[in-house]
Amino acid sequence: MSFKELKKHYLPYVAVAVISALISSFVVIQYVQNRPLYASENQVPQPHQPVQVAAASPVATALDENTIADVAERVSKAVVNIDTKRVVQVSMSDFPFFNDPFFRQFFDVPDTRSRTVPAQGSGFIIRSDGYILTNKHVIEKAKEIKVTLGDGREFNGKVVGADPLYDFAVVKINAKNLPTVTLGDSDKIRPGDLAIAIGNPLGLQHTVTAGIISGLARSLEDPRESGSYIQTDAAINPGNSGGPLVNIRGEVIGINTAIIPSAQGIGFAIPINQPKAVINDLINKGKVTRPWIGITMQELTKELADYFGLPDTQGIVVTDVVPGSPAEKYGLRRGDVLREVDYKKITSAKQVQDLVRAKRIGDKVLFRVWRDGGYRYVTVVIGEMPTSLPDSESQNE
Repeated sequence: MSFKELKKHYLPYVAVAVISALISSFVVIQYVQNRPLYASENQVPQPHQPVQVAAASPVATALDENTIADVAERVSKAVVNIDTKRVVQVSMSDFPFFNDPFFRQFFDVPDTRSRTVPAQGSGFIIRSDGYILTNKHVIEKAKEIKVTLGDGREFNGKVVGADPLYDFAVVKINAKNLPTVTLGDSDKIRPGDLAIAIGNPLGLQHTVTAGIISGLARSLEDPRESGSYIQTDAAINPGNSGGPLVNIRGEVIGINTAIIPSAQGIGFAIPINQPKAVINDLINKGKVTRPWIGITMQELTKELADYFGLPDTQGIVVTDVVPGSPAEKYGLRRGDVLREVDYKKITSAKQVQDLVRAKRIGDKVLFRVWRDGGYRYVTVVIGEMPTSLPDSESQNE
């Protein structure tokens, strides 16, 4: 049989085989694409069997359907609603009618007008004799503060003290034997830990939302930079500000503070260890006493190291010196490169901040400085941080 005869005889069978193979391949591909992805076959849940969640810690093994409700019920007793009234100046230029020259011929229209604006926030009781922790921006410039407890009682509140560097404040009400929260340790939290937010968003008192810790050391100014805020996906809305972010044990780990309105599930809280360290100062002195030298800094890049004639990028560049500060008084200059602090090599601006803040006011700190192509030592006596600083200095000092 010739090749032409073979081709004519077997071609229909070959075509059928090819079509069958294509159909089988398509079915297999569709099955693989649409099935769940598992690490191994023995992890596929069987019908009518609950999926087992591996416990990451002893706390996780105690979780059940009532855990979050139990935590919320216990903590909510110490969460308060804060209503404020503040006076703001409204520019009359915002109203075109009052800018009409014809109208102004007959009426004397002021450039600005005072207006009382109501606002709402949250807080939580830290002492049974009526001390409440909240955000500074909740009570800032308020001429009237009304605090509503979980049991419905209302009290007039008075600001005891506020922190100029971080956004928190203490409010006092005249009450006793109040329920209080337990303050946790925000240094021990990790991304993925469960988180519960409790507050009064949009006036909806004692709203409970739950999520996880999404990230740590976040910056509100620049997402690319390291900061001090906790990021969470527990829903936070206007009115949640000042309320507690708690862990699964019911311990407060943060103060709910900010959101990104254009995003979903991106909220921020102040780590509770920040106010914990200064609460007694706020209550007893009405202010926070912090060590301070008065400089702003930036990291030493390869380009800057080459410019200054340094062999490496170890150190921090002083970008500005606050007028009248201890740094100016004792001789630090803009453009100095801090290579060592108290004989410790410097690798980050945060390290300088931590070393200074570990001192007491009146202590001395020794800097090894690279200036004008050579080394010198500068001793600075630590001062007290002023109660008011420009934003840039507050964030970067």
